[in-house]
Amino acid sequence: MEWTIIYEDLKKKNWFIILLFSSISFFTFSHSFTLGIIVGGLVTTANFIFLQRTLRKAFGTDFRRKNGKTSIFLFYYFRLLVLGLIIFILLKYHWVHPVGLAIGLSTVVVAIAFVGISIAFKTKGGEA
Repeated sequence: MEWTIIYEDLKKKNWFIILLFSSISFFTFSHSFTLGIIVGGLVTTANFIFLQRTLRKAFGTDFRRKNGKTSIFLFYYFRLLVLGLIIFILLKYHWVHPVGLAIGLSTVVVAIAFVGISIAFKTKGGEA
């Protein structure tokens, strides 16, 4: 399968999972828990998008790397630092529930698992 098709499917599944988790949480848990899921999902989605862009620049098909290895690594660690600061601030000031935030941060992982399972079933059925 082509990466753009997989990436679009991944984005759709990711937004669906965030919506599903947050809507279930809205009716069953506190608002802090729901906010943790929403904020965690948005943060991890933004992080994933930036990672994808960085990898596309580093390993693009045009073989014209505008950024060297050093700048790619610096941007990677800068992104992790910003992610850590956001999580630290959210938890320090008790703006979100820690378990809700952890669930929100796992939405991309769940979406990747669903996409992988669907690709495996398509491959087994001979569609891929």
